[in-house]
Amino acid sequence: MIVDKVINNNIISAYDESGKEIVVMGRGLGFGIRPGQPVDEAKIEKIFRIKSEDTAVQLKELLANMPLERVKISTDIISFAKSNLNLKLNQSIYVTLTDHINFAMERFEKGIRLQNALLWEIKRFYPHEFDLGRYALRLIKERLGVELPEDEAGFIALHFVNAEYGTDIKDAFRFPNQLKDILEITSTELGIVLDERTLHYERFVTHLKFLLQRVYRKELLPDEESELAEIMQTKYPREYRCSCKIAEYIENNTECKLSEEEIMYLAIHIKRVTMADD
Repeated sequence: MIVDKVINNNIISAYDESGKEIVVMGRGLGFGIRPGQPVDEAKIEKIFRIKSEDTAVQLKELLANMPLERVKISTDIISFAKSNLNLKLNQSIYVTLTDHINFAMERFEKGIRLQNALLWEIKRFYPHEFDLGRYALRLIKERLGVELPEDEAGFIALHFVNAEYGTDIKDAFRFPNQLKDILEITSTELGIVLDERTLHYERFVTHLKFLLQRVYRKELLPDEESELAEIMQTKYPREYRCSCKIAEYIENNTECKLSEEEIMYLAIHIKRVTMADD
């Protein structure tokens, strides 16, 4: 492992045994070392193997002037998410989460507190990601002695939502309200109260999450089951109309028109979530 560039006393970029560029972190790793010299592997605490060149550049720029402990906390949170919850995360999380935690600490030091208007929705629709946010706050308190407010757990949760779904962070901030609106449309159109304790409800919300993901990534299902869509429209007109209302809402809020295939599958999930009410 050969040094390419010293970013600061604790961070360097290097080339591994296969000649690929990596970012390496370790206390004192960059002190007194020059490009072309071998890396002191005994000091290595974390190796970042970033596939995207743009993300790698952003990470190096971000880490250059950041306290090592804040970087370590961020990487440990991500490692916890991957190993304990088996989350598959976009590598951009190393940039976005590290930047957010550093910014949150700077805000705290200045006495600035941001209120998270989506906190209730995040707790409701993204409980696993919110638990990660709370884990992050515990880690920050243990290591840095700083007790950040619960609002920050919600913000951190959305960074994981963004990394899971491969969307833009601005889109991740829209998801909770859009999920809430779609569930309200479903309840109003069908004249029922959705039972959040049922497996059908959980599956419906999961379907909606991945539907919104496909919408923002522009990866909607193509129209292939037109005959089945017609059967659904005839056999379950109430659920199909509700699905069309949701499709209209999504188009108005995202400028993305759902395919008939998406509308049909949405209607199937709506039918399932109402089964306990039939």
